[in-house]
Amino acid sequence: MKLRTLILSLLLSCPVLLVAQGLDTAKIDEAMGRSGQKTGDVYRLGFPRTDLHVSVAGVEIKPGLALGSWAAFAGNDNSAMVMGDLVLLENELTPVMRKLRGAGFEITAVHNHLLNESPRVIYMHYMGHGKAVELAKSLHAGLAESKTPLDKPAPPAPAVEPPAFAKTVEDVLGTKGRFAGGVLSFGIPRASAITDHEMTLATPQGVAEAINFQEAGTGKVATTGDFVLTAEEVNPVISALEDHDIAVTALHSHMLTEQPRLFFMHFWAVGSAESVAAGIKAALSHVAVK
Repeated sequence: MKLRTLILSLLLSCPVLLVAQGLDTAKIDEAMGRSGQKTGDVYRLGFPRTDLHVSVAGVEIKPGLALGSWAAFAGNDNSAMVMGDLVLLENELTPVMRKLRGAGFEITAVHNHLLNESPRVIYMHYMGHGKAVELAKSLHAGLAESKTPLDKPAPPAPAVEPPAFAKTVEDVLGTKGRFAGGVLSFGIPRASAITDHEMTLATPQGVAEAINFQEAGTGKVATTGDFVLTAEEVNPVISALEDHDIAVTALHSHMLTEQPRLFFMHFWAVGSAESVAAGIKAALSHVAVK
């Protein structure tokens, strides 16, 4: 009994011993065939569908606008969680799902994000728990059932000066975005914490208001993304979008056990940067964001 008490005392006096080590991102990179970006305790990798040429009403969608598969790892090497979203063609859905389910992954949603796009695109959300490297290997094997480009991507192109629409949108929204690959992106976090499986989720894990813009012809921009909403926010946001001629293209869940319960609302519009951004700003006024 004395020995047990002594061991417990030593552990409590050295809390570092109780803290699990973080993720070995180099091992994840090796398994996934590319590197990602670490934000806080979350390691996120992207798999843009650069192989696809998807258009909506004559607007060809850039990969960063709505065609980005992703995986976000959290936890530690021996006890990790990975969650994300895969962009798939209709004939890729079942093979990828079967491969992930065979590896013990949960499929948390399957649905559209866009309307009347060509070719048709399906989005599959997933979650896995286990050893980080094994999760990465299983996810890579699942992606290999599709035509998602898995080779190591080329180095990013040198940064270019954002086009004029970017400043217009940023001024209307009152916040800075990130411009890359021809797309201006915003990730606006919600004010309150969101948890799933007793873990507090961070912005890179897909729980921020994701708003994207790209040029869509002379003097016009296209916008899409998803609002992350609680139940009482859903219909006020719909009304705000409708008032500004922004179409709601989907309303659904992305997760199974999140708290509080969330609804993801996807949208689409083409118009002037000023009018489109004003509609997004009006919708955001009904959302509890930071």
